[in-house]
Amino acid sequence: MIDFRCDYKKLISADEFEVRVDEARNNILRIQQDDFGGWADLPINYDKDEFARIKKAAKRINSDSKYLVCIGIGGSYLGHRAVIEALGGERNGVKVLYAGNSLSARGLRTVIDEIGDADFSVNVISKSGTTTEPAVAFRVFKKMLIDKYGEELAAKRIYATTDANKGALHDEAIARGYETFVVPDNIGGRYSVLTAVGLLAIAVAGIDIDKLMDGAEEERAALISDGGEAANYAVLRNVMLEKGYDIEVLANFEPSFMYFNEWWKQLFGESEGKDNKGIFPASVVYSTDLHSMGQYMQEGRRALFETFVEVKADDNSVLVPAEDGDLDGLGYLEGRSLDNICKVANQATRDAHVAGGVPVMRILIPAVDERSIGALIYFFEMACALSAFTLGVNPFNQPGVEAYKTRMFELLEKPGYKK
Repeated sequence: MIDFRCDYKKLISADEFEVRVDEARNNILRIQQDDFGGWADLPINYDKDEFARIKKAAKRINSDSKYLVCIGIGGSYLGHRAVIEALGGERNGVKVLYAGNSLSARGLRTVIDEIGDADFSVNVISKSGTTTEPAVAFRVFKKMLIDKYGEELAAKRIYATTDANKGALHDEAIARGYETFVVPDNIGGRYSVLTAVGLLAIAVAGIDIDKLMDGAEEERAALISDGGEAANYAVLRNVMLEKGYDIEVLANFEPSFMYFNEWWKQLFGESEGKDNKGIFPASVVYSTDLHSMGQYMQEGRRALFETFVEVKADDNSVLVPAEDGDLDGLGYLEGRSLDNICKVANQATRDAHVAGGVPVMRILIPAVDERSIGALIYFFEMACALSAFTLGVNPFNQPGVEAYKTRMFELLEKPGYKK
């Protein structure tokens, strides 16, 4: 389903490329057998009973709430927001709001003010229940629910996605009767969007999660035996790094993909950025960013390469209308679809950047729909794991994330931490 394209012959010989792809393929079984490789077979091994409960809970939320507040950070937040926004936002009338992804009082106040007196529910997503940002936000919104509905009814509006057997949030959910969904032990946060971590919010937004999983399953079938296009992409990323290109810019022409870009940055940054290694992941949304970052992309330091995510399907819903006088000089575009003009701008951007010395890779998806997005998620997850193993780092841990937390706890004088 995912089509990967790159003129790699200027970077590496065909024979060496094939050897390196074969080496990358050897890591597929390693991924499947890893303690945190559960996502690799998830599209065919997911919990069907829990999947049905997710859809049932989504219907309940759609019937009794105007807002769903999703409380989580990192992998417990970016994935479902990426999918919802990429697919055009909420479709069922319930607006998904996000909290617990920062420590900004202003940000939290904005969510509180938007809810006002309206009915709302909460999906708190945390494996431990003690991560500072979501834990603080959960306290705030839990109090709001209790003040509005009373403790018994408030508990029916809280959905906890957490560890199956242990942890502060798990224990609270059992004690107070929240409906629970599972953060799998064998799938890390940044790989978890197709689990209950992401699926409840996505389902509440009116997105067909069956089709989302179907797309991931189709892409898995294409990649699981030999890595396919994901292995090619993973190898070429590492070739770029060896050639001195240590910044990858994910580029697309769809503003709705902004949070998909953010999810991608966490996926690759947290998986590869360790042991003083890794490609720095950045992103742009064109054509908007051509008017801010275009100059640097064209003539700045030649330490970056671009990976374009492009949509094959045509969208002829908006045409440039005719206008007497042609004062704006757009007569030559009259009758053309905006999507066609955008695709031409995409090609022109690639051509110009290649001429300016920026290596370019392309990832083409069939359409902007559930199946394509499910496939793209799986493609990037597989490519990321293969790329990290090729680089020589563990794609499933993130030891550096704890450094700021330790210092913050020291400064806040949390028990057990000394300045």
